[in-house]
Amino acid sequence: MKVTVVGYWHAYPEKESATSGYLIEEDGYSILVDCGSGVISQVQRYVALEDIDAIVISHYHQDHIADVGAFHYFRLLQKYTNPSSVKPFTIYGHRDDEEGFQRLSYKDVVTAIPYSSHAPLVIGPFTFTFYPTIHPVPCYAMKIATKNTSIFYTADTSFSPSLAEAAFGSSLMIAECSMYKGQDATPAGHMNSSDAGRLAHMAKVPQLLLTHLPHFGNHQKLIKEAKEECLDVKVDIATSGWSITL
Repeated sequence: MKVTVVGYWHAYPEKESATSGYLIEEDGYSILVDCGSGVISQVQRYVALEDIDAIVISHYHQDHIADVGAFHYFRLLQKYTNPSSVKPFTIYGHRDDEEGFQRLSYKDVVTAIPYSSHAPLVIGPFTFTFYPTIHPVPCYAMKIATKNTSIFYTADTSFSPSLAEAAFGSSLMIAECSMYKGQDATPAGHMNSSDAGRLAHMAKVPQLLLTHLPHFGNHQKLIKEAKEECLDVKVDIATSGWSITL
């Protein structure tokens, strides 16, 4: 499984970058997890839009779905510019917010299909298992597994021991890190660096990638602060194009 960071900012994209978006690839199959502001532009550095096989959305805040509309328009124009390459396309989301879910579909070019925390979802070579998070709107973390490995994406959440249990056995945890040590991110439904490190320690994952990063301070400090809570875990900071093959 290859994981590439397309976007990693919290709330809005800074220059020449994007908010939440992660490209997951295995055996020639490509899935985009979340599709925030700037993601459709940035993902083309790594894969052609027509080669994306599916999109999975954690929740319906704009920094995770803003570029779904841009992808809709790509699909619409593809019918006219390259009709032979058009294939059915699915965006997966939850129905806890029906209005948000319905916005994932577009005309006859994109279909929305719901996922649930009650049953795994198989998409190509990947098996997704979904876990509710602690956030102001319904949001789902996800474990993404292949026959050889698995990763865990927290999406947006405040600290939750149940997510550590869900992540157990994963080769990589991609954890949101919206604030620095000592700043209370809980009221906003987010984690700080210490929370992310503690979650990784409890899950006993070998590697932690901090993402959903704040627009202030020195991001390298986040590594040090998270590492204080998980001494045996390799900790990295998400950047555009950060990639790993597991």
